[in-house]
Amino acid sequence: MSSAARPAIQLPGMLAQRARDVLSGKIPAVTPSDAATVMLLRPVRDDAGLEVYMLRRRPTMAFAPGAFVFPGGSVDPRDAEIEVEWAGPDAAAWGRMIDAPADLARALICAAVRETFEESGVLLAGPAADTVVADTRGDGWEADRRALLERSVSLAGLLRRRDLVLRSDLLRAWSRWITPVTEERRYDTRFFAAALPAGQRARDVSGEADETGWLEPGQALAAARRGEIVLLPPTAVTIGELHACGDLPAALTARRRLTALIPEVFVADGAVWLTVPPGLDYPL
Repeated sequence: MSSAARPAIQLPGMLAQRARDVLSGKIPAVTPSDAATVMLLRPVRDDAGLEVYMLRRRPTMAFAPGAFVFPGGSVDPRDAEIEVEWAGPDAAAWGRMIDAPADLARALICAAVRETFEESGVLLAGPAADTVVADTRGDGWEADRRALLERSVSLAGLLRRRDLVLRSDLLRAWSRWITPVTEERRYDTRFFAAALPAGQRARDVSGEADETGWLEPGQALAAARRGEIVLLPPTAVTIGELHACGDLPAALTARRRLTALIPEVFVADGAVWLTVPPGLDYPL
């Protein structure tokens, strides 16, 4: 096995066959779509630890069915709208932090904020550059969230109508993962971390999930090792990194250097295997 020094996962059935076809050149690799995901964090036990908000994707979903994930999704073309009040680093500064051109960086930040609101009801925005919305529950907010889901309004349009400032400064760049070259659906995803704003409550509103909740990183990893939950390799690595931080302040101040991380797929011993990039700790 060429990557024996690293833990490897054997790919089953159709995934293995597609991998063989891509690796042999029989079918072309898919170009990844840009995406963003946000780890919503909150303290536990008098700030002695932390929890992360996760969703279990419905088993009928085309991508990662049944897996526990963070809120997130693909960039929508309207995420690039520039008519929005903005607090925190500008698009060029974000681009340097997340390894992206300025226009794409702006769209990724907007996608991160939009998807978090769509899938958890948490909105990283406020009436001013140093404030945040206190509560996003109620019929009016729910109507706005559904309008975003239905694409009848853009995030920029929603923020303008409510006279809100997008709080990009509440996000922390964490990592960049690209789906393996052999996958049918591929994403170039920037991972962000953000503390749950005071007063707001994450809630089960995502139509893509059949279960949601707050999990301590150590508990999530233990549950995955027992086979009780499914974590994709990027999620498992990220939760392991959160676990190593120990508490919320450490997670939000951790120094991160983003490089493109692509799990490797290879054939060995008559089987197809997937392994995380070298230098990473795969906790499962």
